[in-house]
Amino acid sequence: MRVVVCGAGVIGASVAYFLAERGIGATVVERGEVACAASGKAGGFLALDWSDGSPLGPLARASFSLHAELADRLAREQGDYGYRAVDTLLVRERDGSGQADHWLDGAAQIRGLIGDVRTTAQVHPAQFTRALLDGALARGAVLRYGEVKGLAATGSDSRTRVHGVLVDDETLEADVVVLAMGPWTGALSGPLPLPPVIGLRGNSVILRPQHDVPAECLFVETNDPQAGNISPEIYPRPDGEVYVCGMADDLPFPADPLSIEPHAPACDVLIGVASRLSGALAKAEVVQRQACFRPITHDGLPLLGPVPGMNGVYVATAHNCWGILNAPASGQALAELISTGTTNSIDLAPFDPGRFTAPGEARAPFYHRA
Repeated sequence: MRVVVCGAGVIGASVAYFLAERGIGATVVERGEVACAASGKAGGFLALDWSDGSPLGPLARASFSLHAELADRLAREQGDYGYRAVDTLLVRERDGSGQADHWLDGAAQIRGLIGDVRTTAQVHPAQFTRALLDGALARGAVLRYGEVKGLAATGSDSRTRVHGVLVDDETLEADVVVLAMGPWTGALSGPLPLPPVIGLRGNSVILRPQHDVPAECLFVETNDPQAGNISPEIYPRPDGEVYVCGMADDLPFPADPLSIEPHAPACDVLIGVASRLSGALAKAEVVQRQACFRPITHDGLPLLGPVPGMNGVYVATAHNCWGILNAPASGQALAELISTGTTNSIDLAPFDPGRFTAPGEARAPFYHRA
């Protein structure tokens, strides 16, 4: 079986990895760099049960467990990628000082523990994505750089069979194509029977304190003088860096993921909040200001499964802020579906790409070659 996975973010890498475990070496096509968009600039926070009570609950629980398994397996093969269990605190910024004997010694009021080492964890998202892809490559997958411009397909509008992917000026022959290009998958939504996939820009900064801080992820409530009521998130990492994010907007995203620029005032606000909460963060070096667009559909659920009316075409995207968390179970389930025609690990029905398509609605192929 010839499989082409379009996109070398965490979802595409996960699909390729679990396909490779089943003996199917996919060709992964990437126009920029591995993990160059949200998969490399996300926070990497993992939660076992925060999606309970929603359609994402079973996917999140399965994926959280898979993260622990992969951390052991991939670490032996590819090296450590920053997986660790963490405590997670709810923190409110207030006037006055915090706890003198705690790293949050600034204007911080710890409201409570909202996750512990049994239920919350983290990875370095870029390193995790590369570890998955390297694991796939070691098992027979191939990485190809180029821009996906269309699908080569035959048949009628109601029953179309893919036979390749147009990459730059070449057609890569394929029996199965997986579209995992984050919000850029949305460029196919017009000609393909897919719902719109939009991108929400999240700004973030990376700080490096002079000394390591504990493995405590923070969800912050604050009324910032410049930005008003916002909820930044702060994630210390095992390598000594501290990731701070928040301040999302829905501006149009560029065609080239490598050209994304952060919103400077938003980054300044994030640095200011972190500095007021902790003396260690106030003195930290600002290593990087960055932004990414996370993909999302109108109902907030991912698209996972076959594209309606397109035999051999699957989509895996729109995981919103839970892409890093839910990548392993998404990749495993899609690999099962592609290789056997069914899934055993997770029910993909809530994420069916055809859930937005009215019965009998006309479906046009993205790229048709008779």
